Amino acid sequence: MYDLIRDSSFGQIVRYMTKNKYLQYSEEKEGFQHPHYFQETEKPETRCLPTSPPEVDGHCGTPQHLSTIATTNNEADRGCNHLRPTEIDTESEDLEDALETNPIKRLVTQQSLHTLEKERTLVIEPIKTAQGVILVDWYTTDDPDNPQNWGRGKKAFVAFLICIYSFAVYLGSSIYIGGVPQIIEKFGVSIEAASLGLALYVLAYGAGAMVFSPISEIPAVGRNPPYVITVIIFAVLWIPTALVDNFGGLLVLRFLTGFFGSPCLATGGATFGDIFPLIQVPYLLVIWGGATVLAPALGPIIGNFSATAENWRWVSWIMLWLSGPISGLLLFSLPETSSSTILYYRARRLRKLTGNAAFKSQAEIDQAELTTRQIVYNALIKPTEINILDPAVLYSTIYTSLVYGIFYSFFESFPLVYQGIYGFSFRVSSLPFIGVLAGLAAAGGLVIFHWHFFVVKPVMRLGVSALGEPEKRLVPALFACFWLPIGLFIFGWTARPSIHWIATIVGLSLSIVGTFTIIVCMLLYLAFTYPKYAASLFAANDFARSSLAAGAIMFSRPMFINLGIHWGVSLLGFLVLICCVLLFCLWNWGSMLRARSRFAVS
Repeated sequence: MYDLIRDSSFGQIVRYMTKNKYLQYSEEKEGFQHPHYFQETEKPETRCLPTSPPEVDGHCGTPQHLSTIATTNNEADRGCNHLRPTEIDTESEDLEDALETNPIKRLVTQQSLHTLEKERTLVIEPIKTAQGVILVDWYTTDDPDNPQNWGRGKKAFVAFLICIYSFAVYLGSSIYIGGVPQIIEKFGVSIEAASLGLALYVLAYGAGAMVFSPISEIPAVGRNPPYVITVIIFAVLWIPTALVDNFGGLLVLRFLTGFFGSPCLATGGATFGDIFPLIQVPYLLVIWGGATVLAPALGPIIGNFSATAENWRWVSWIMLWLSGPISGLLLFSLPETSSSTILYYRARRLRKLTGNAAFKSQAEIDQAELTTRQIVYNALIKPTEINILDPAVLYSTIYTSLVYGIFYSFFESFPLVYQGIYGFSFRVSSLPFIGVLAGLAAAGGLVIFHWHFFVVKPVMRLGVSALGEPEKRLVPALFACFWLPIGLFIFGWTARPSIHWIATIVGLSLSIVGTFTIIVCMLLYLAFTYPKYAASLFAANDFARSSLAAGAIMFSRPMFINLGIHWGVSLLGFLVLICCVLLFCLWNWGSMLRARSRFAVS
């Protein structure tokens, strides 16, 4: 609990106001001792990194944890209580050769070794470069400040905070639908104009991801400030949104709430990667993704019942009551999870404590070599360049955007189907969204089953080589992709008075199985194929999805009215059917595309 409060934004404020007198870190406490951070010891043994990483218990070695590997190979059996120091030349060709290994496999290897080593306390001696820089690392293999070493309870609590935060942001999008009829009446606008309140919110949380994702990657900033500052603004903005008295102001406030709610959508996955081993992250992505799909499905139900019981402003008050406590939880109990940020501030404390300016974190060295122009280019321009020049990325962006836009088109088709065809009241017309639950359960189960039995188990048995090619991440989508067009055709062609309404809900559930599985698998494919650009590509993908979803909200209702529900939904079904064929092409010939790509990892 002490660490949780100290590392939260509230704890950092207390430290700043008391000049670090309270909630101190280990380096600031009296009596702090570490054998390698106070005095110059004998010159470390100089060794060159091998051009091909050594094998350690079936895993390949890595330059970042070479000292760890040396201990496992040479000293562990002799009961040594510290890791052998290593002096390296960061400019050497050997280091470049070692770094060319697949970063995904390298990370899995690091974490596999770390899992074995953290069961006992081994002191880690920092690496000293030929330039005299001492790289600040974790003090021991079980260092409690390392997010990967946190207990299960602490990890689960942080994951819960991110999931409930994301749930609230997504709920804020569709809960607005409940107040649309009263907004039309009060402000005298058309239903198309009123729909802008939903479209702008969705567009804004995609645009915000492009801003807050690169900010969270800056070591001096980290994940916490973007999370906490924006969630407080997000919560406060619901007050004027509930009180606004003109339509233009309402639209502006809806855009701002979506924009400031976006950090959790931009970097939530990165937070899971900070605290959980990569091999476990997909489990968390399923839970997190489920929350982000369930929330907009429940939004119309909550909004319809609350707005008809009170008024259109009530939906904003509900969002305030939900986001207010969440912002408080994040302020007082969300710790920093970025290892780069944690080590960045540890290096600063060590420099202050020892007076030795040679102590630097890896992030400081990396950032020193980048100009502001390069940072902006890598965060904003590079993802666009990859999307244009790499056909696999372009296809994944188009496909995920299309299925996401189709999901949001349901918000426009439901009133036409359940009020117009089946005669449901406005309040009850949102209840069919409960069918999303069945689809989510099936899709989540499919992804988890495949990951556990076809990835985790083989890796545990055969080692990291069992990960295979990135195209293997697409296998669940190959089974589920056809469920989306089938579900759409069922929904569209059973929506008639002569057929019971339950048939349309079956179609909705089947389409959700396809939607959810496709998005999760495509994002995993991007992460395993383009790990160097994963964070920026996720933000770009999120922006593309949100942009098309915002467009779908505006064009789907006129399309359904002009073509009819049957052919309007069928048109969307035919489009995703073409994408299904292309998905099999990507699975079959993806390795050829990667071979021609200058961005993909070999």
